[in-house]
Amino acid sequence: MSFLINGTTFPQTPGAGQCLRTFLRELGHFGVKKGCDAGDCGACTVLLDGEPVHSCLIPAFRAEGRAVTTIEGLGGEDGAHPMQQDFLDAQGFQCGFCTAGMIVTCASLNQAQRTDLGAALKGNICRCTGYRAIEDAIHGRSNAEAHVEAGRAFGRSLPAPAGPDVVRGKARYTFDTQVDGLLHIKLLRSPHAHARIVSIDRSAAMAVPGVHAILTHEDAPSVLTSTARHEKDWMDPEDTRILDDVVRFIGQRVAAVVAESEGAAEEACRRLKVGYEILPALIDPEQAMMPGAPLVHPDRTSANRIADAQRNLVAEIHGEFGDVAAALATSAVTYEATFHSHRVQHAALETHGGLAWLDVSGVLNVRTSTQVPFLTRRALSDIFQLPMDKVRVFCERVGGGFGGKQEMFVEDILALAALKTGRPVKLELTREEQFIATSTRHPMRVHIKAGADARGKLTALQLDVLSNTGAYGNHGPSVMFHAVNESIAVYICPNKRVDGFVVYTNTVPAGAFRGYGLPQTVIAVEAAIDELAKQLNISPYEIRRRNIVRPGDPMLSPPESEYHDVLYGSYGLDQCIDLVERAMQADQPQHELSPDWLTGDGIALTMIDTAPPAGHIADAMIALNDDGGFDLTVGTAEFGNGTSTVHRQIAATVLATTVDRIRLRQSDTAHGGHDTGAYGSTGTFVAGKATEAAAMQLAAELKAAAAGAWLCDVATCTLEGEFVVSGVRRMSFAELAKLAREAGRPLAAHGNSEGTPRSVGFNVQGFRVAVNKGTGEIRILRSVQAADAGVVANPMQCRGQVEGGVAQALGAALYEEMVIDAEGRVTNPKFRDYHLPSFADVPRTEVLFAETSDTIGPLGAKSMSESPYNPVAAALGNAIADATGIRFTAPPFKPDRLFPALHDKFGD
Repeated sequence: MSFLINGTTFPQTPGAGQCLRTFLRELGHFGVKKGCDAGDCGACTVLLDGEPVHSCLIPAFRAEGRAVTTIEGLGGEDGAHPMQQDFLDAQGFQCGFCTAGMIVTCASLNQAQRTDLGAALKGNICRCTGYRAIEDAIHGRSNAEAHVEAGRAFGRSLPAPAGPDVVRGKARYTFDTQVDGLLHIKLLRSPHAHARIVSIDRSAAMAVPGVHAILTHEDAPSVLTSTARHEKDWMDPEDTRILDDVVRFIGQRVAAVVAESEGAAEEACRRLKVGYEILPALIDPEQAMMPGAPLVHPDRTSANRIADAQRNLVAEIHGEFGDVAAALATSAVTYEATFHSHRVQHAALETHGGLAWLDVSGVLNVRTSTQVPFLTRRALSDIFQLPMDKVRVFCERVGGGFGGKQEMFVEDILALAALKTGRPVKLELTREEQFIATSTRHPMRVHIKAGADARGKLTALQLDVLSNTGAYGNHGPSVMFHAVNESIAVYICPNKRVDGFVVYTNTVPAGAFRGYGLPQTVIAVEAAIDELAKQLNISPYEIRRRNIVRPGDPMLSPPESEYHDVLYGSYGLDQCIDLVERAMQADQPQHELSPDWLTGDGIALTMIDTAPPAGHIADAMIALNDDGGFDLTVGTAEFGNGTSTVHRQIAATVLATTVDRIRLRQSDTAHGGHDTGAYGSTGTFVAGKATEAAAMQLAAELKAAAAGAWLCDVATCTLEGEFVVSGVRRMSFAELAKLAREAGRPLAAHGNSEGTPRSVGFNVQGFRVAVNKGTGEIRILRSVQAADAGVVANPMQCRGQVEGGVAQALGAALYEEMVIDAEGRVTNPKFRDYHLPSFADVPRTEVLFAETSDTIGPLGAKSMSESPYNPVAAALGNAIADATGIRFTAPPFKPDRLFPALHDKFGD
């Protein structure tokens, strides 16, 4: 057989039943991505005789005799296709994992299809952008600034350095490489929510041709750890083993098969015979702490950093300022309600996975999709008792994260298999495994009580929170502490009380997720603020103005924290409220709605600390090259958060050069230094601060070197346009590099940031909605978010982060929901049944920035990737309540959930 791919004939024969996607990737066409293997996401889109198809659904043999065009061949011999250039000009991507398939689809659209992009792009999912930048690309709009003078990069809309490779399908992600002698890992997973493994018969599985090893709990270290990764290990309970003899949720690993092919590994998994002793399972979190409830981890103690295993209690928090009960009793108005937040999947298009091998010097190398390579290296070193210099963990470009890759879900198994077999190994989770076996957002029950006096000043705030961490406690305690902190610390109130419980159940574990607990509590707090305002006939904007913290006010949530390093680096919350109010009141196009539609407005505000407590460390190194450019080394990973762009902007601004002269190396433990990781709103605020420190130190070194050559006072030297200048004397950076080389003293510098003191970021979201009182359908008529990001490092990129955060949060608020049945099984473990937002689902969001400059963050900037998610569900809930007069307390706000209450109030 032969195939014509991108104009070249390949005399190859695909395997029996092989799909076109895997066939193309085997031939080196790595721009064809795997996102779902079910035709749902479009990441694998190619042209077949000029028509876009999902290559994961096409048997490879059906492409024989037909022309196949992948993203790499879209531009032909002339280079970039116009659509590739349009995506580059508009910066129509963030992580970029969906971009190749998206561009191939967009390039095939005719004029009629361009008039209905919702229908035309229904087969292509983007989890990052919110789609506005993609629409800009299709319509030929340019968002990126092409040329920025030396030293003026910060605050400008500069394009991502990886952009040209992303749009051409040349950017390399975790699995975009070919490895000789590669073995494949497949995992046998538990069919039971709770069971003890009493036997594993491997004989039939080992008889499968190509099987090299079958690894069980008997082959793995028994050390207890956590999948969660933090700088401080004490933040997470130690309750997890690589492979355990007790399984605690449906989908947990039972055994790992290592074989010559994925097919052989899968067949061996099917032939493994496992004997289970079924144990009582706990599915309902409300029952977790009841007397007599089944115990998920009965043998764990406080030494494992677990509060009370005999009550299934991972962690608890209690505290009170003032007297809440007395304050509520004397308040002019009060509000009390219970809210429930549900499970949501991160749904990063690149699933968890990695490659591992031992090199000739005996170093364990792990190439993986992670937000935390340095913390993962430390964990592997501890688990396998390896010296740190014998473990290397690194990333290529990462296809989305959203907190889900602040976990170690595959690297430990990869390391075990590589160490046991001595061969390079690969493990790539399927989309179903991503749903049933990684982590989700924490489902929470939040009971709130709130009171205010007749003037609208808050008198009492009380939160009672129950968080379901699932079968393992990864991130459970810290998510809870975060959830009850900034959600009420943003308001001045003399009486506050918090009671929080994090409980185990025999369900898929919860973990780090964008917002880190705040969206689940903010929806209750902001609803209470609105309901108090209604009772007092005060506008929702005014009641917030009367109660928000302002510089000089303490930011307090009980119990009092031992960390007192959160400062008002900049303050723009008042501006954000004003910006949203003006935008919502501004004239807008009228919508043709029948009398069945009810309209309403809603807002919500949030505050977030710009780094986790107890330290978050980043190192950066920068060196002058012979050509006058610079090598910048940082530890942060790029997964659509934009840090690669911002690091170069910071360095170029400090060093009075252009960003193209900054060559970036990142996210590889072999480069030296340390980086806690890109999570907790730290990519710019902490790691960027390290880059700024390194660049400032090198700037001082450059001036000192020039002053030494000129025998002048260093104070007279400045950096201007890639020169050191002193009066009329000018020395180029290339000349300085030559002098330094001849003197045997290379010009280089190191910078460090320890994540303290911390600042705060603010976001305010506004919605205007229409609700059909007969069907429960919701239409979003207007969406506005204002953000205080300090000095905005890259307005185009930051706007995209806000839009993407709003889009992702709207998915969770309107329809995304992981459904768990009575046995603890995820019943919708694929995109088709989960409903990720597509182009047609996402409204355009107007993004506005407060004018502030942070005194702590690099060049006045602070974080803005995580926080835009936080106020969205709360503002939407408030808008729906304003439209209908009904307070819905349990998202997602699906039509069938709204219909019964609407029917009761409005009838047929």
